[in-house]
Parts: sequence; C-alpha cells; structure tokens
Amino acid sequence: MLGDRSGLPTDRALLSPPPKAGLSCKTVLQAVGKVLRKSKAKPNGKKPAAAEEKKVYLEPEYAKSRITDFGFKELVVLPREIDLNEWLASNTTTFFHHVNLQYSTISEFCTGEACQTMAVCNTQYYWYDERGKKVKCTAPQYVDFVMSSVQKLVTDEDVFPTKYGREFPSSFEALVRKICRYLFHVLAHIYSAHFKETLALELHGHLNTLYVHFILFAREFNLLDPKETAVMDDLTEALCGGGGGDGPGGAAGAQNHVKER
Repeated sequence: MLGDRSGLPTDRALLSPPPKAGLSCKTVLQAVGKVLRKSKAKPNGKKPAAAEEKKVYLEPEYAKSRITDFGFKELVVLPREIDLNEWLASNTTTFFHHVNLQYSTISEFCTGEACQTMAVCNTQYYWYDERGKKVKCTAPQYVDFVMSSVQKLVTDEDVFPTKYGREFPSSFEALVRKICRYLFHVLAHIYSAHFKETLALELHGHLNTLYVHFILFAREFNLLDPKETAVMDDLTEALCGGGGGDGPGGAAGAQNHVKER
C-alpha cells in the first residue's frame, strides 16, 4: 500500500477550469431552446418521432470539442513505479468525483418528471438494493443510488485503503469494474438525455474530455464489458476513434433491451 494518493499523476488532463456556475435556469432554458431549434428537434417538451431524433452529440462541431489535447492513451498507462491497485484506486476515485461534478451541472433538469426511467437511448437500467431487490426508479433516483453507493465504497478503508500497510481486498478489481459500470451509465445518460443542456452551458468540451479519458482508461485495464458500452458505440467511435464492442455485440445488438443492475 503506497499511502496517500494525492501525489499520483492521475489528474493532469482533468485539472481544468471548473464548470460554469451561477447561470439561471431561465438562461439555460433559453439557450437549450436555441440548440433545439438548430438541431431541428421539437421544442415543445414532447419527444420527436423516432425518424426525427438526432444525436446532437455526434455532430462534428460538438464531438471535436475538448478542454485539452493531451494524449490520453499515454495518460492511462500504468506507470512503472506505481502498484496496479493503487493506480486503479486513484483513477477510479478521480473519475467518480468528476462524473459526480459533471452530473451536478445538469441535475436540476434531470427530474423525476423529465426522466421517469434511467434510460440511455433504447436501454433502460434498474437498480438492485443491498438485499438484491430489483428497484425501478427515475433517473435522478438511480444516479443518487450510484453516487451514494460509490461514495461509500471509495471512503471505506477496507476497500480503498489509504493508510500504510493496509492491503487491498481480493475482490478489489471486481468492485472497480462495478463502479466503472455505474459511472458509465451516468455519463451515457447525460449524453442521451441532457446533452442539449450541457451544450447550452458550454460544458460539452468538459464532458467529451471526461468521456474519452474514462473510456480509454477502462479499455486499458478491461474494466468495462464491450456489450455494456455498446449502447454508446457511435459516440465512442466519434470521440475515441474506435467502437466499444465487437461483432454482433456492438451497437445494433444493444437496442431495445433492458439492463438489470
């Protein structure tokens, strides 16, 4: 165990000016209206017909936006002097905080009324409580469950030890994969349901940068099942230059199904 992780070189690309704050709900809604008109979506609160739906986040002018041009493939590689579990712990904790921060910028728009299920495109996620009971919940409830459970894990000394001499549990990598799966769900929901608000806040560069860093890190250490990320393969292709799934397990195979987590 290497002790305090504050010195590990994990935040270089993500340390950036904080997301804009203080914008009024009215200002954001006005900006969202402009984005909706530009993307030819219906600004009347109703979902457009499937044939009219357009993934704004795939438009080149938005997909190319970043807050840094740092080489992420080099950033995610395990440094020779760092223990693997320390590297996973440091990065996982960092991603948790950044995903939580990114979601907080649009949380006032992610309401139980607007997002009645935790949906990403045509995929719906369910939560399972500590007793294994399946819970159907709204998107904000699901995200709250995710953030609460991950916060509990990353602050547990028995799971994410920070004191010298403490060992990581044998189940540590499995827990990291579980956390990454949950964080992917939140990122994917932001893109799928709240990209227009993110765009109106001019935070799409932050979101894209976080997504690229997260996906490349997960790939480097096989932390996400390609079938899990297939729902966003088009985005991953646009941002990272490679799909998240192979063969029949790709994006087409991820449509119109329900995920149980």
